Amino acid sequence: MPDYSTAPPRRPPGRPVPTRPGRYTAFVRTLWVLFVGGVLATGGYVLAVNSNFLNLFGRMPNLKSLENPRSELASEIYSADGVLLGKYFRENRTPAEYKDLPQNLIDALVATEDVRFEQHSGIDPRSISRAVVALGRGGGGSTLTQQVAKVLFKTRPDQPNTLNDGLLNGSGKVGILVAKTKEWLLAIRLERNYTKREILRMYLNTVEYGSNAYGINTAAKTFFNKAPRELTTPEAATLVGIVNAPGRFSPKVHPDRSRRRRNWVLRQMAKAHYIPAAELAPDTAQPIVLHYNVENASKGLAPYFRTEVAKSLLAWAKETDHDLYADGLKIYTTIDSRMQKYAEQAVSEHLALQQKWFTAHWKGQLPWRDENGKVIPNFLNIAMRRTERYKSLMNIYDGNRDSVNYYLRKKYKMPVFTWQGEKEMNFSPLDSLAYYKRYLQAGFMAMNPLNGQVKAWVGGANFKFFQFDHVRQGKRQPGSTFKPIVYTAAIDQGYSPCYPRPDVPTTFPAVAGRAPYTPQNFEGGYSGRTFTLRQALARSMNSITAWLVYKLTPDIIVGYAKRLGITSPVDAVPSVGFGASDCSIFELCGVYSTFVNKGVWTAPLMVTRIEDKNGNVLRDFQPQTKEVLSEETAYIMTNMLQASTTEPGGTSTILHTGFKFPYEIGAKTGTTSNYSDAWFMGLTPDLVCGMWVGGEDRSIHFRTGAYGQGARLALPLYGIFMKKVYADKELAINKEPFPLPSKPLSIELDCSKYNGVTQRDTIPDNQKMAPPVLDGPDKQDI
Repeated sequence: MPDYSTAPPRRPPGRPVPTRPGRYTAFVRTLWVLFVGGVLATGGYVLAVNSNFLNLFGRMPNLKSLENPRSELASEIYSADGVLLGKYFRENRTPAEYKDLPQNLIDALVATEDVRFEQHSGIDPRSISRAVVALGRGGGGSTLTQQVAKVLFKTRPDQPNTLNDGLLNGSGKVGILVAKTKEWLLAIRLERNYTKREILRMYLNTVEYGSNAYGINTAAKTFFNKAPRELTTPEAATLVGIVNAPGRFSPKVHPDRSRRRRNWVLRQMAKAHYIPAAELAPDTAQPIVLHYNVENASKGLAPYFRTEVAKSLLAWAKETDHDLYADGLKIYTTIDSRMQKYAEQAVSEHLALQQKWFTAHWKGQLPWRDENGKVIPNFLNIAMRRTERYKSLMNIYDGNRDSVNYYLRKKYKMPVFTWQGEKEMNFSPLDSLAYYKRYLQAGFMAMNPLNGQVKAWVGGANFKFFQFDHVRQGKRQPGSTFKPIVYTAAIDQGYSPCYPRPDVPTTFPAVAGRAPYTPQNFEGGYSGRTFTLRQALARSMNSITAWLVYKLTPDIIVGYAKRLGITSPVDAVPSVGFGASDCSIFELCGVYSTFVNKGVWTAPLMVTRIEDKNGNVLRDFQPQTKEVLSEETAYIMTNMLQASTTEPGGTSTILHTGFKFPYEIGAKTGTTSNYSDAWFMGLTPDLVCGMWVGGEDRSIHFRTGAYGQGARLALPLYGIFMKKVYADKELAINKEPFPLPSKPLSIELDCSKYNGVTQRDTIPDNQKMAPPVLDGPDKQDI
C-alpha cells in the first residue's frame, strides 16, 4: 500500500492551483511601490512648491491676495459734467461687469480656450496631458482659470516679481514646470473662491489684446469703438482670437492672419454648438471692419489740463501710497466739457488764421530776429542744443560732434503738424526744428471767479506735436494786462476812477549811474490832454500808468501783485507797471477773478474729488480763498475794466461793435515790446478768461502792431470762444450786469457828473518824490 503520510494534501475541487512567487508578483509589487512613491513624491513636490521649500520655487500668493487679486486698472479723469476726459495708465484697462459681457463673447472664449470650462474645477486632466506633451515647447494646455492665475499673479519667468525669485525659477523646462504647478494650485484656489462667471469676467478684464489695450472694455473701444455688449459675433470672435498672441493676430497689423484666426474661432463655436451651422458661412465671409483708435495722452479733451493735473495727483499719490497709473482711481475735475470743446475749437480757428498771416508776413525771410530786427546768427544750432534729441545723440556718440551733426542733418520720413492735418514729410531733425519754430502758439484758460473752478484749459496749438503748456508752465511778460494791479493800488490808496491826469511824460531819475527812464505811449508821443484814470486804463495809456507807479512806488505795486496772487518773481522797477516781469495765464486769471469775486482771491481749482475703484471718496478738494481787497475797490476795478469795452478809444470796444455782444464785459489787452507777446483778459459775472498768443521764442513775432498787438492777435480768440459759449443755452452763462456791492459806494463812478474831479481827489501832487528805480524796457505796451 502506498504511504500517504508524505503526500501533499488533496486540493479541493474548484479551487485554483496556487502559483509560486515569481517575476509577475515582483513586477506588480514594483508598480505599487512606484505608484505610491510617485503619489508621495508628487504630494511632497506640491507641498514644497506651495511652501517655497528652501526658497527653491518662489513664494505663493497669500489668502488675501487670492480674495482680492490685483491687476493694473487705468485711473479715469472726468469733467464736471460727467464726460470721460482721458485716463492715466501703464496698462490701459477699465473693468467690465459680467452683465455687460454679451453671450456671443462668452461663447467664443469658452469654445476657443476651454470648452470643458463648466465641467472642471480649475484643472482639466486632458489639458494636463497636453501640457506634459507641450512642456518642451514652453507651455500649453491651460484652462481658463489657469490663464487667469498666470495673468493675475505673474507666474511666468518673464514676469519678474517675488513669485519668481526661487532658485529653480527660470526659462528652462524646470522653471516652466514650477510655473505650471503654481498655476494649477492657484487655479484650484480661484475656483474655490470665485464662481465661474467671476472667473470669466476676470479673464476678459485682465488679458492683453495688443495696441495698448488691456481688458475687453478697452479692446472693444480700441478696435471697434464699441462697448462689449454691442459686439457682433464676428467682432467678438476677432477679439477672442487676438488674446492667444496679440502681436501675431492683431487685426490692425496683420489683417489677413487675424481674419483666418477669427474664422477658426467661429468654427470652434459652431463645433461646440454655440452658433448654428447655417451662420458659419456668412460670418466667416465678413471682412473685419475696424474703427481703430488707440487711447493715449494726446487724444481726447483737455490733454494739457490732464497733464497738469497729473503733476499734483502724483504728489498726492506718493503721500497716500496710491498708484495713479494702476489703482483705477476716479478723478473728478472742474472742467466743463462743452466749454473745453469750444475753447479748443476757438484756439484752432484763431491760430490757423493768424498762422496764415504770420507765414505771409515773413515769407522768404527768417523770423528769428534780435531787438534791432537783425537775424539771430546760429539760432537753430543753439536751439537744437537745448533739445533732448541733441543730448541723447551726444551721449550715444560720446560727444563726437561730427557723428551728432550727421544724424541731425539726416532726413527721415516723419508726420508733421499742419493746420490742414498731419502730413508726412522728409525732414531732418534740424529741418523739423526750423519748421516748428515758425509756428505761433497760444494758451487759454477760463475759470469761474466765484468758486475758482477751472472750466477750460488749452495749453498750445496741438498737444501731440507741442507739449509745452502755455497756461501754467509758460511764463511771459504780461504787458498791459498787469496795469490793473497798478490801478488797484491807486484806488486803495485813495485815488478815484475820475481822478484827472494830463497825458504828459513822467521821468524816473537816474539811479546808481543808470540813465533816466521816461516811458512812452504806444503811439510814441503825448497828447497833453487830461484824462481820468478810468479813461487812461481803458485806452491803456502808458504815461498815466507811469505817473501812478512813480507816485505809489514800484515796491507798493509789487506788494499788490503778490497780494492778488502773482507768485512769480516781480521786480520793483519803474517798468513794473507795464508787465516787465514774467508771469502765467494761470496767475493772471486769479488776479482778475478777485475783482469779480468782491475782493476775495480764489486759487484756481482743478480737481473736486478723488474716488477709489469702488467709489469710496479718498479726498475732497475745496478752493483756497483769501480776502485781499475791499468789496468796493474790487467793484470799482471791475467797473473800470468795463470801460475798455465802452469808452471811446477803449482797446476792447470791438467786443460790442464787432462781435456784437450786448452784455457787460470787462476787458484788458496787453502787448509787450517788439510784439513778442499778445495778451487778453476777459471778465463776465461768472467767467474770467485769460489768453496769450506768441512765438515759442520771444525773438519770433510780428514786426508791427497792426498784426502783433493784443487787441489784434489775442482778443479775437476771446470773441470766438464767447460767441460759442453764449450760443449754448445749456451752459446758462450769466448775462446779467455785474452785481453791485452789498453796501452803497462811497464815490460816484459816473465821471461826467463832476467834470473829471471828485472829493477823493485831494492827494498832494508830490512830484519831487523819487523812489529807488532801475532801468526798464525802452519800448512800451498797449
